[in-house]
Amino acid sequence: MTQREIAYKLGLSTSGLNYCLNALIDKGWVKVQSFSQSKNKFGYIYVLTPKGLTEKLMLTNLFLKRKITEYELLKTEIRELQAEINQQNSSEILNG
Repeated sequence: MTQREIAYKLGLSTSGLNYCLNALIDKGWVKVQSFSQSKNKFGYIYVLTPKGLTEKLMLTNLFLKRKITEYELLKTEIRELQAEINQQNSSEILNG
């Protein structure tokens, strides 16, 4: 499955899924394998390691919920900062 397909099935944005996948990779629960020689157009495959399967399966759901919340909070913070910048720019334009 592509990241887009996985994101759709999980009800996430593709960028949200990518954020979570990178966090899982950093934890060592998911491994990325390159197979660029393949005739398939996808260049990478994500594989659960044995450690990921045996030690972390129960924690994955909580971890992903935490990461999704973190991602959503970051998006909110970015929107707020953008609004603040826009407000400052508008104020500067009005005050010349």
